[in-house]
Order: sequence, then structure tokens, then C-alpha cells
Amino acid sequence: MIDDLSPEMKGKLIEAACAARQFSYSPYSHYPVGAALLTSSGKLYTGTNIENAAFPLCNCAERTAIFKAVSEGEKDFRAIAVVTANAGSPCGSCRQVMAEFGLEMLVLIADADGRVHRETSVAGLLPEAFTPADLPRP
Repeated sequence: MIDDLSPEMKGKLIEAACAARQFSYSPYSHYPVGAALLTSSGKLYTGTNIENAAFPLCNCAERTAIFKAVSEGEKDFRAIAVVTANAGSPCGSCRQVMAEFGLEMLVLIADADGRVHRETSVAGLLPEAFTPADLPRP
């Protein structure tokens, strides 16, 4: 797990995730989520959950941030902060998407007041993850 992030940078990530949370579109669950992703190049990408009346079409905040970063050419991530009212943990789909880009990425899980409840790695959230290394090579 990356543990070399300064307390200031961790605070910046939590603050950005809190700010992103305000743009949540969650009329069904009423559970707004914000995420902030730090790339190795130093860029910050935010995301929020976006729900849909056809529930399977919803997208989580974590995946929104990751997809935004990847769509702009970033694939090397250092840390992600996730903020919910009660410091809820990322869902299984988000964990799997995070694992695609590195098991050692730092994951900060905080509540709506910005208090960190858990600091872990993707590997800590998804033990025995299925990764690109598990696929056969031609």
C-alpha cells in the first residue's frame, strides 16, 4: 500500500471527494457518494454516483473518477478517497475496477464530515483479486 502520501495530500483528496459528493444524482437510493482519484502524474479526478431508473445502468463515484482518468490517458493511480454519509466501503464492482489498475493503490474511506474511518489498499479490500495477470498470455 502506498503510505507515502502526506497528511496534506490525504486531506486534499478527502476534501475533493466531499465536494464531488454534492453533485451526486441519487434520487433512488438517497445515498450520495463522492470520490477523488490521485494519479501518479499528480492529477486529480473526481466522480460521483449517477443513478438511473433502470438500476443496472447506475455508475458509482469510484468508477466515474477512474473512467474519467482513463479516458484522458491516465492509468497509473496512487490513491482514491471515497466519501459517504456513513463511511461506506466501495462495492464489489468498484473494487474489481480498482484492482485492474493496481492492488497497492491507497484507499481512504471517510464520512461526510471528512473523518477517515479506514485507510487500506485495494488488496486489503479485495483479497485474491482477479487481475490481468490471471489471464492467459498468447
